Amino acid sequence: MKNKFTLFLLIGLTAFSFISCFDDRDDEIIPASNKEIQDFVWRGLNMYYLYKPDVPALQNETYASESELDDFLKSYDSPETLFDDLIYDPEDRFSVLFSNYEILENSLAGISKTTGMKSKPVQLDTGEILYYVRYILPNTDAEKKGVKRGMLFNRVNGTLITADNYKTILEPETFTIGLADIVDNELVSLEETITLNKQEYTENPVYIINTFDLEVNKKVGYLMYNAFNRNFDDVLNNAFAKFKTENITDLVIDLRYNSGGSVETSNDLASMITGQFNGELFTTQVYNNNFENEERYFNNKISTDEDINSLNLDKVYVITTGSTASASELLIASLRPYIEVVQVGTTTTGKYQGSVTLYDSPNFSRTNINIRHKYAMQPLILKTVNANGFTDYKDGLTPTFEIKEKILNLGELGDPSEPLLNAVLSKAEGRTFPISNPLEFIPLESNEDNPTYQRMYIDDFDY
Repeated sequence: MKNKFTLFLLIGLTAFSFISCFDDRDDEIIPASNKEIQDFVWRGLNMYYLYKPDVPALQNETYASESELDDFLKSYDSPETLFDDLIYDPEDRFSVLFSNYEILENSLAGISKTTGMKSKPVQLDTGEILYYVRYILPNTDAEKKGVKRGMLFNRVNGTLITADNYKTILEPETFTIGLADIVDNELVSLEETITLNKQEYTENPVYIINTFDLEVNKKVGYLMYNAFNRNFDDVLNNAFAKFKTENITDLVIDLRYNSGGSVETSNDLASMITGQFNGELFTTQVYNNNFENEERYFNNKISTDEDINSLNLDKVYVITTGSTASASELLIASLRPYIEVVQVGTTTTGKYQGSVTLYDSPNFSRTNINIRHKYAMQPLILKTVNANGFTDYKDGLTPTFEIKEKILNLGELGDPSEPLLNAVLSKAEGRTFPISNPLEFIPLESNEDNPTYQRMYIDDFDY
């Protein structure tokens, strides 16, 4: 990427200090002041933020002098309040500031502290809030304790889940859930409780690989893929090697719970599905006017330089829900100009923007980082545009065939009778599928163990 921006060097640069020769002992390191961290926040957004043109406080000409900028930064009581004020709310739901980049880095690598229970809060039409279990990670405490997909719970540590506490109630390292049921459309508390402990865990996003033989002489490959994590690109590529070996005729990519991740991995997955478009435009990355736009192309190598196992398909089925976001949506949008994408489920999140991790260093990379604090941020720095010019889908991607998950009848993931997968297989066989009205509920967002939830990020960024 060619950096065309130079004016930012004239403002705030002298306020930037970098400490390079401290002893390793923490007691000799003087912590950074709020002003020092806030200077980093302003400079990073001034340089990279996609919506910089829409934020007057990020414009160089807003300040008559460096001291005026300093006064502006010092008027905030914390880096968080400054960051929030500099974010352009009408378009940006996703930029994030982190007080500890080590937690962020672990999350990007798929490492987090988790019980292994992947659950989601919902609000019933009565106003009551509960969680339902979506899936269980293998070899975790939740699996050992017998937690199952479809379980409902409305209490944590004896406290009823409410609108005031549902976002934080699962934060403790150890907690006890109180199971519940819905009987005649009424939420009923059960006596059974389960105590769960968090542990550090590396999640393999390639969750299920399966194949199904259909009656119409078709073999369908099924992949449930839960995050675009570049550290598992080889595992993903091996799944496609299996599909090639088994000569599948149709492919289902289940992204219902995939909130995004690496742009490069999304690019590679598109190349695995296809293969016949090597060198063609995958997406254009549009930045603010400090930078030139960049193009990404369908390719034939994954990040480890291994050859991509391509299927050369001209159609793919994709399962989505409201939790399908960012790099998942990028895959769908970028494939649509080239092949038929049959989307089954519900409308996606609507995130077409990408981020990069910015550190407090001379060029915002992790090299020569300021060791006096651990703040980092992932602001939106680009938006993606497919080969047909399609972008700005903030209301999400609408499914070809709409079918909702039913929290009282979720089915077993990867089983051909599971309602959403069954709908896809029915379409592949040319059959209709029954749609019943599920219990109505309002989905709520809570990402208690995943700081990179709904992120699409560039992990091969040239700072």
